[in-house]
Amino acid sequence: MSLAQGGPPPVGGRKANLDPIIRRIIEEFAYQEIGHLRAITESVGGVPRPRLNISAEAFAAFFNRAMNTTLSPPFNPYANSLNYLLASYVIPYVGLVGYVGTIPNLVGRTNRELAASLLGVESGQDAVIRTLLYLRANEKVKPYGVTVAGFTDRISEIRNRLGRCGMKDEGLKVPKQLGAENRTTSNILSADADSLSYSRTQPEILRIVYGTGDESRPGGFLPNGGAGRIAMRFLAT
Repeated sequence: MSLAQGGPPPVGGRKANLDPIIRRIIEEFAYQEIGHLRAITESVGGVPRPRLNISAEAFAAFFNRAMNTTLSPPFNPYANSLNYLLASYVIPYVGLVGYVGTIPNLVGRTNRELAASLLGVESGQDAVIRTLLYLRANEKVKPYGVTVAGFTDRISEIRNRLGRCGMKDEGLKVPKQLGAENRTTSNILSADADSLSYSRTQPEILRIVYGTGDESRPGGFLPNGGAGRIAMRFLAT
C-alpha cells in the first residue's frame, strides 16, 4: 500500500472475534486512520512504516508486565470484544497525549492545523473506547478474576512507570481527590487537576511503546524502533 511508504507489513495481526456493534465502531476508526495517514503524507510527507508487532504474544507480554504476573491463559486481544477494547486502551491514548505535547513545538501553521485536526479525532476515538470500557468497569475479565477497571489501572500504572514522567495517566476509576474538581470517582476522560489533557514528550512515548522504558532501546510493539526522524536520532545513541 502506498501509504506504508515501502515499509514492512505488521506482524501477528489477525481478525478479532468482535460483536457487531464493536466491529462497526472499530471499522470506522480503522478507516479514519487511513485518512489520517493520507493527510499526513500529502501535507508534510510520510515515513516508511516501521515493523509493527501486533501479535497476541506482544500484547500478552505487555499485559503480563502490567499485571505483574503471568496470566493464564495468555491474554489474547483477538479473542473477544472486551479483550480487544482493553488492548485498544494500551496504545492510542499515548499517541493522543503525544499530540498535546507536540503541537506547541510545531513550526508553521500547516503543521499545527494538521496536528490539531488529528488530535480532535484521536481524542474522540479514545473517549469512545474509555466509555465502552467504563460501561463494563465492574465486570470481571474472564478467566482472570480482575475487573475491567482493575486492568485499566494497571495499564495506566505501567505506562507511567515506563514513561518515567510521573503521573500522566489514570484508569477508569480514581479516588475523589483525583476526580474532576475532587467530586467524581469516574474518570472517563483522563485529565489533570484543571481537567486539562496530560501531555507527553517524544522520548516518553517511545519508552512506553517500546516497552523498555528507554527511548534508545526498541522492543515491544516496535521491535526495530520507530522510523521517524526523532525516533531514529534516539536509536543512533
